[in-house]
Amino acid sequence: MSQTSPNNDASANRTLTIKNKHGMHARPAALLIKLAGQFKSDITIEKDGTKVSACSIMGLLTLELYHGSEIIICAQGPDANEALDAIADLINRKFDEE
Repeated sequence: MSQTSPNNDASANRTLTIKNKHGMHARPAALLIKLAGQFKSDITIEKDGTKVSACSIMGLLTLELYHGSEIIICAQGPDANEALDAIADLINRKFDEE
């Protein structure tokens, strides 16, 4: 029998690579936080075993996400897949910096 939460929230994750030249600094972190805040799902970003909320600027900056860093984005909630798609798009667009 599979496990589901009481409200049938979906859980999903995706591995992505930071592609923008300057990595995760204040501007891209702010864009990610704003985007993550638009979803009902709980979203986390993980690098090298350290996991932080996608809504925490200090957390994101402490991950030291440089160009080429590999991260795992996890989302749990009713719009988990949509959240991952939107965040992946932002990262793949290099946070509109290039």
